[in-house]
Amino acid sequence: MTLRAAQLDEWLGFARTLADEARAILGPAAALRPEVEVKADKSFVTALDAQIERRLRELITHRYPQHGILGEEEGGSQLGADVVWILDPIDGTAPFVAGVPVFGTLISLAVNRVPVIGVMDFPVTAQRWEGVTGRATTLNGAAVRTRACDDLARAILTSSNPDFFSEPERPALEALRSRTAWRIYGGCCMSYGLLASGRTDLAIDTGFKVYDYAAFRPVLEGAGGLITDWEGRPVTMDSGAQVLSAGDAARHREALDLVQHALA
Repeated sequence: MTLRAAQLDEWLGFARTLADEARAILGPAAALRPEVEVKADKSFVTALDAQIERRLRELITHRYPQHGILGEEEGGSQLGADVVWILDPIDGTAPFVAGVPVFGTLISLAVNRVPVIGVMDFPVTAQRWEGVTGRATTLNGAAVRTRACDDLARAILTSSNPDFFSEPERPALEALRSRTAWRIYGGCCMSYGLLASGRTDLAIDTGFKVYDYAAFRPVLEGAGGLITDWEGRPVTMDSGAQVLSAGDAARHREALDLVQHALA
C-alpha cells in the first residue's frame, strides 16, 4: 500500500480525534480512586480501560469499517487488513491506580504491519506527542528532537519496571544499568516521549505487547531516535516482548551489543 501525504494527514487528524475522545474520558477520572481488577497475568485493569477502548473502537468502525483494530482489552478484529489501528486505552494502569501521572493513551496506525502514525496523549500533564513516518515528531505542536549522547557513561537509562524482567532477561538490564550514569524506573510510556524530546538517552523494556510500543516507533523515528527488538530489528506488529530504544544510532548499537553479549 503506497502512503500519500494527504492520506497520512487524514489518518493523523482522526487519530487526534481518538486521542481527544480518550482524554475527555480519562482526564476527569484521573483524580478519582478507580475500581480495580487484577488480570491473570497480575496486571491491573479498570472499567475505564474498557470504556475508553470501546468508545475508540466505535469511532474507528464507523469511520473506517474496512480497517483492522487491535486493542489491549478486546483483542483484534480484521487483523489481516492493510491498515490496522492499535490501541492502549490506559498505558500505565498501575501508575493510574496509584495516582502517578505518567499514564496515557497510546494510539497507533500500522500499514502493512508497520506503525506509521503514533499518538501518545497524557491528560494529567496535558502533553501529546505525535509521530508520522517521514515527518518531524511534535510535542503539543512543536517539533522535538532526541539528543546526542557521546558516551554511555553519561547516559540516562529508563525502564518501566525491573520486575518485568525474567531471571534469564535480567543480565540485559544489568549490562545497561552498570554502564549508564543514571537509571529512572516507573515512567512507563511517558519515558518514550521524554526520550523523543531529548530528556533521556536509552530505554530498555520487556514484557510488552505490540499495543505497548507501536506508537513509539513513529514518535521516536521522527525525532531522530529508534526502537528495535533485542535482535536489532525495527519493531512491527509481529515483534515480541523485548524492546530497546535510543536517541541516537551509535548509542543504540553500543547498547545492543551489551545486551546481546549479556544474554549470550
